[in-house]
Amino acid sequence: MMPVASRPMPRARGIGVVVAVVAALSAGACDRDAPQVDMVDETRLAMGSSLHIAVATTRRTEASAAIGEAFGEVQRLEALLTVWRDSSDISRLNAAAGSGMAIDVAEDTARLLVIAQEAGRATGGKFDVTFGALSDVWRFDHDQNNSVPSAEAIAARLPFIDSARVHVDEARHRASIDTAGVRVHLGGIGKGYAVDRVAALLRARGFHDFLIQGGGDLFASGRNGTRAWRVGIQDPRGTPDETFATLAVENETVSTSGDYERFFERDGVRYHHLLDPDSGWPATGMRSVTIVARRAVDADWLSTGVFIMGPDTGMALVESLPDVGAVIVTATGDLRVSSRLRDRLQVQRLPYTDAPTR
Repeated sequence: MMPVASRPMPRARGIGVVVAVVAALSAGACDRDAPQVDMVDETRLAMGSSLHIAVATTRRTEASAAIGEAFGEVQRLEALLTVWRDSSDISRLNAAAGSGMAIDVAEDTARLLVIAQEAGRATGGKFDVTFGALSDVWRFDHDQNNSVPSAEAIAARLPFIDSARVHVDEARHRASIDTAGVRVHLGGIGKGYAVDRVAALLRARGFHDFLIQGGGDLFASGRNGTRAWRVGIQDPRGTPDETFATLAVENETVSTSGDYERFFERDGVRYHHLLDPDSGWPATGMRSVTIVARRAVDADWLSTGVFIMGPDTGMALVESLPDVGAVIVTATGDLRVSSRLRDRLQVQRLPYTDAPTR
């Protein structure tokens, strides 16, 4: 987005909506003879949604201190990556677009921009962080106005959606945009990167059994007592706490993108925030995509990219990647599960084909 004056953080939504399709966590599961552990947890507003960190441990005091450090790390990253502060690396990068100048950025910013470029190549350009050129045409952040822009307004911005215009010198921590009007927005990848950094911090402090949950991103490390962590996958046409399947995860991350997270309806058409960079309109073909991977940053961009790619091309990408799985609900409510998850996913019922009558 264009650099603007610092704005207040958007209000967090209800936890079921924030979690998107990832919900229904089991807690405190342990056998009678296992050592008794406490669940030390805290929830704060961070990066535009509710961030929940839970640590299973016998070291309550040390865990509380580590969780405090973790929230501090997220605040540090948010200050670098947000588009809502003029002083952030991304706002300064956007402000310098077309000037011919490269700006100094933090190591984290440079690294994340490189990962975003790799994600764009992997998805054939369907994941593109320069979708920021459309962010004041379609308004789905806290400035959502439920307005459908004109085809002309969208077409005028399409030439500025091109991540090839962004240049990164990762070794020197410098970045530039060679065309005025091109704007970077890391909304589809930044939170996953932050979750990975929090996980690394907690492990460095000696904690290995924990859960990090922010927006549609979830990182499950170690075990919940003597069992794997179990998450439920929300029905995209159900209530926020209504799941259709569950999945046990251990040392894995889960990320979901869905057309029910930020949307409005007009004349029977659902308009949502997952925009196809080729057309400038909300992507069709999907209701939700849940990705399971080792790194949260990968699960984050994959859930967005696969959603925009569509069920066939998107699933083909998932199947080509090691240690990656997907659960897809198509636009018609069909359920598709990748080969790596078919033996692990416990399907309770099929997703609704239409919104149920209540």
